[in-house]
Amino acid sequence: MRRAGLGEGVATGNYGYTNSGYSVHEEENERLTESLRTKVSAIKSLSIEIGTEVKNQNKMLSDMDSDFDSTGGFLDATMGRLKTLSRGSQTKLLCYMMLFALFVFFVIYWIIKLR
Repeated sequence: MRRAGLGEGVATGNYGYTNSGYSVHEEENERLTESLRTKVSAIKSLSIEIGTEVKNQNKMLSDMDSDFDSTGGFLDATMGRLKTLSRGSQTKLLCYMMLFALFVFFVIYWIIKLR
């Protein structure tokens, strides 16, 4: 008793299953495997690019954080100086402002008189 497809003249690549559904399924599996392989490699490259971008963004955020810390320190020092200035004598500041206004008034008067 001979099995169908086994015998002389059988192609060696399909393990003796000629013209059967097995070779069709095997080809489809190979095609799907290759498709899956390309999708996995695309996802891998995309995830590597995302990782690189995340590292760059984290570096920029840490630089920005240090810049904000230094700016906050500068602002705190300025506010401290303003508090010190506001605690000082208001009469001295008012006297300086009056002298400056008087000086500006005389300069404008002198310019108008020369015309």
